[in-house]
Amino acid sequence: MIPTPSRAPQGCPAPRCRVGRSAFTLALVLTLGACGEDDVPSGIIGDRLPIGLELVADGFESPVFVTAAPGYPERLFVVEQGGLIRVIRNGEVLPEPFLDLTSRVSTGGERGLLGMAFHPAYPGNGWVFVNYTDVDGNTRIVRYTVSGDTPDVADPESRTEVLFVDQPFSNHNGGMLAFGRNDGMLYIGLGDGGDAGDPDDNGQDPGTLLGSMLRIDVNLAGEGYFVPTSNPFFDDPDARDEVWAYGLRNPWRFSFDPATGDLYMGDVGQNEWEEISVQPGGSPGGENYGWSVMEGTHCFDPSTGCNTTGLVLPVHEYGHDEGCSVTGGYVYRGAAIPELQGRYLFADYCSGWIRSFLLAGGEATDVQDHSDELSVDGSVASFGRDEAGELYVVVHEGEVYRIVPD
Repeated sequence: MIPTPSRAPQGCPAPRCRVGRSAFTLALVLTLGACGEDDVPSGIIGDRLPIGLELVADGFESPVFVTAAPGYPERLFVVEQGGLIRVIRNGEVLPEPFLDLTSRVSTGGERGLLGMAFHPAYPGNGWVFVNYTDVDGNTRIVRYTVSGDTPDVADPESRTEVLFVDQPFSNHNGGMLAFGRNDGMLYIGLGDGGDAGDPDDNGQDPGTLLGSMLRIDVNLAGEGYFVPTSNPFFDDPDARDEVWAYGLRNPWRFSFDPATGDLYMGDVGQNEWEEISVQPGGSPGGENYGWSVMEGTHCFDPSTGCNTTGLVLPVHEYGHDEGCSVTGGYVYRGAAIPELQGRYLFADYCSGWIRSFLLAGGEATDVQDHSDELSVDGSVASFGRDEAGELYVVVHEGEVYRIVPD
């Protein structure tokens, strides 16, 4: 699930590590790097915004995502790593799962049911897409259909295979799915295939799907997908047509700004740096975000004197003195909290803090720490957004919170 550095623990005493109750968290502790210091680092503004957290529901088993379905504002859908998708309807967790994939999913470490996305035309076609690692540890993107007569339950017999990706190692599976704000295409974040240091050099190879952001057209009735001819490497013999951008280590969570179409990617680092990259909404694709030549804005392979020509550097990074695994979030475009408007929220899984910044001139500005206002007793596995643009926080130990006015 949450991608982590590939080295042994370097002094991670509780409670700073926020070690939780789930089996996954135990596995995570075995692979974490150094945790952050208690002091807010220099350069982080500490002014408090009038925001807080409101518990929506708890008792989930290793939740990793929450989302809403177009046309159904009274429902939230919570993805559990073990293979269930649960429904919160009008504040109540329904006893019957929306979808049960427990027999199809491999779990443990960074594997499991990792993401879901509703088709933009969901009220008409009832399509929902899921991203999970199968029993052999490989990535599968699968579509299910929901009947209008039973909106709380997906039809298990409607299963339609969309995409299969062989995974060489057990970690760095990515997991996020999202439909583009401007084009309606399905975007899929894939890590470099795992192990440490990208041993197969997948990050710098657009000839593989690994280490890339994919863009595909899933608007067909049968299995598979179309490749948009507007993809940057379409018909390039040295690249995969599906690749939209590459040079990613593990974009665990990414999102589109609904106002601009900008694509924000939280890419988990190796041993020293966590990063957030932003692709402008009008981009034609094809960006190289640097891994494994670089980790953040720093040379990785080689460790010095690396060639940065053509690489797109992150808009924000932080070191492992502050955390160890970035959880990408969303740009706030809701109406309930005007003071939060336009700010991008993100978190660190290990250190437990939540921060935000404003994107201006292609750079992260006015970085603010919200550890006081948005304090959780656990590890932030993901954020979520509902139809109204309000944001949610998913705590891997079992809770879902809504960010609300204080």
